[in-house]
Amino acid sequence: MRRNTSPIILRWVSVVLILLAVLLTVIQLVRFSRLRETFPAGTRIAGVPVGGLDRQQAAQRLTQIYGLPVELRYGEAIIQLRPSQVDFRLDLEGMLAAAEQQRSSGQSFWAAFWDFLWGRQPRAVDIPLRATYSQARLRAFLENEVAARYDQPPTPAEPIPGSTTFNPGKPGTVMDVERTLTLVDAALRNPTRRTINVVFAQTAPPRPSLQNLEVMLRQVLSTNNFDGVAEIYLLDLQNGQELDLAYAYGQKVAPGIAFTAASTMKIPIMVSVFRRLEEPLPAEITSLMEAMIEFSENDPADRLMEQVMDKNLGPLMVTEDIRTLGLENTFLAGFFYPGAPLLQRIQTPANQRTDVSTDPDPYNQTTAMDAGTLLGDIYQCAQTSGGTFAAAFPGQITQSECRLMINYLARNRIAVLIEAGLPEGTQIAHKHGWVTDPRDGLIHTISDAGIVYTPGGNYVLVIFLYHPVQLLFDPANLLIANLSQAVYNFYNLGRR
Repeated sequence: MRRNTSPIILRWVSVVLILLAVLLTVIQLVRFSRLRETFPAGTRIAGVPVGGLDRQQAAQRLTQIYGLPVELRYGEAIIQLRPSQVDFRLDLEGMLAAAEQQRSSGQSFWAAFWDFLWGRQPRAVDIPLRATYSQARLRAFLENEVAARYDQPPTPAEPIPGSTTFNPGKPGTVMDVERTLTLVDAALRNPTRRTINVVFAQTAPPRPSLQNLEVMLRQVLSTNNFDGVAEIYLLDLQNGQELDLAYAYGQKVAPGIAFTAASTMKIPIMVSVFRRLEEPLPAEITSLMEAMIEFSENDPADRLMEQVMDKNLGPLMVTEDIRTLGLENTFLAGFFYPGAPLLQRIQTPANQRTDVSTDPDPYNQTTAMDAGTLLGDIYQCAQTSGGTFAAAFPGQITQSECRLMINYLARNRIAVLIEAGLPEGTQIAHKHGWVTDPRDGLIHTISDAGIVYTPGGNYVLVIFLYHPVQLLFDPANLLIANLSQAVYNFYNLGRR
């Protein structure tokens, strides 16, 4: 009798299938167990891909990447900052633990295995950077290792020998520590962008020193072959710095030389008139003032002193006002008209010098510093209503009156002397002066005193020239124009 073998075959087939299923399950369990020890594809810790890496491998990669130096580029220089220099430390344990926790999300082993069998990939996670470093050490590195070494000081402007111009110099650089610190902080925390450009500002080259200007002015006197007596006074109206240069027959001498004031004396007369009158000025006084300042006429100067001060002693009253302002070397001892009596013989520290003399007129004298100081007083009064006028003549000279004085001086447009050395359109409020000596019919003294307004700064410039034999106007004018140009260029490097 034939036995039925089909159930036996089926039984063995079932056993084989079960064994295969068990084997496949075991294989999948092994695969799953190994896969579970690594981070899912797409996982990022601190911006670094760690998918497929186990905990140790991920830690090594993070350490390697965040241990790379940050590169700082400062101009042509490249500076490397190692993270250890600023005590940079990764919180590896914290970040890895957070990644593992988020990966599992509380899911059991078998539930995760079931998802694995059905091809459902575990969720990729993105763990932010956790790290610390010493900002104090980073700041010290930027200040002491970068700025101290790579900041570039500007090259100062210097006079060009034999000219009235200056080499403008070159700008420097200074690192902006605060902004650069922010960029380095971001680079330390970024796994890929670890190069930054140092933030810096350009520093303008400093203006040449007054000593440089003095050297240039001496060179101008020398190259123009001036063999007389000169005094140049400069007052910086921004900071009050002064330069007083005196030159006599090719040699440096002490400043404070007495010169014939000539028509520059009309500035003190104007001040004395405004001290005694209130605005608006009578029409007759205005007309006389314009003629005295704008056209440099002498008769209106005498009329103003006679009408506003005293018919006989007006010049001495001007001198008294000047003394009240502290200008001891300036005086007016008589009227301008020919044959006017000398009201008083006045001695000053300047005209008592024995080392140098310009044979100053006993009727009117001043020094470059006195003339410049008076213009500075007018400027300060016009700007702030304060200064020496407010102290010496309280309530008697107003800011509006000082501005009107400057307006009168600004109308004196002659296109020579100081004005000739300035670019066209430069505002200047000035009074010039020269006189023909009645003894020989020659000019011995030429002067100009003014307030110059420029983009690079406002200043007072006073220049007096004297020659015992004769001052020819054209060479003297060219010399004063060159001196004026040098001073303008000093304040306005690169402008012309």
